[in-house]
Amino acid sequence: MFGGFAGTKNTPGTDWGEQMLNTVASKTIRHLFTRSESIEVAVRCYPSSKLLQGIIDSFKMSGRGLVIRKEFRTEEMSFETDAVSLDFGSVLKGQLNLKQPTQAIAQVVLTQDDINESFKAELVRKRLENLSIPALDELSGGQPISFTDVQVQLQPNNRIRLFAKGNLPEHGLVPISMSSTLAVERRRRVLFQDAQFEPDAVPESFREISQTLTTALAEILNNMVDLDRFNLDGVTMRINRLETQGTRLIFSGYAQIERVPNNP
Repeated sequence: MFGGFAGTKNTPGTDWGEQMLNTVASKTIRHLFTRSESIEVAVRCYPSSKLLQGIIDSFKMSGRGLVIRKEFRTEEMSFETDAVSLDFGSVLKGQLNLKQPTQAIAQVVLTQDDINESFKAELVRKRLENLSIPALDELSGGQPISFTDVQVQLQPNNRIRLFAKGNLPEHGLVPISMSSTLAVERRRRVLFQDAQFEPDAVPESFREISQTLTTALAEILNNMVDLDRFNLDGVTMRINRLETQGTRLIFSGYAQIERVPNNP
């Protein structure tokens, strides 16, 4: 459902332009996501007659239950732009074309369940399965190994606990337990810093192998979560900070929007 469309202090004769812009913006944003529970769009413009020149003061979107690329769910997502200059002719054609790039502040909220479901996505699984890791050749007999059944528990102070299984050809499934701190590098990569093996959650007979696998898995994860792999066409996203709050992980940052993206 779409709602929350808002202009301010409309002048007579310009309601049609505002309504058209709201309709086009809603349709465009809706199609960026595979599905959504709710999306609200608000256009701020004063005087509203500026809409006829394609100029608006800000554009705000907030949504819940947004699914990106069919497999990645976000509990909440919101962004608000600076002033935006649109090609109003494109709006008349049912499109949104920017006259110049704009920036938006953004916030994304993931639940612990969202994170764990994302590890089942094909884009993620292919980076965890059938891996050739020279440092583990002695354990694997030179055969590819896989990491499966990844589960994350969010902890206070940006800490997490992570459980997984390493599938080694000569050892079968080996349980893995680690803790680490989530951090941001270069505003685009999420790092699993200070990864520590937690032996108490692993049977004693597996601990030596599990500790070796933990080190390898932490390195893989540190090279996996890079926003540049998830950017929408024409949009560059960056993280300023992240924070764990109970069973939610909150990202705050910004997006540089060169053009309004097409369907992902």
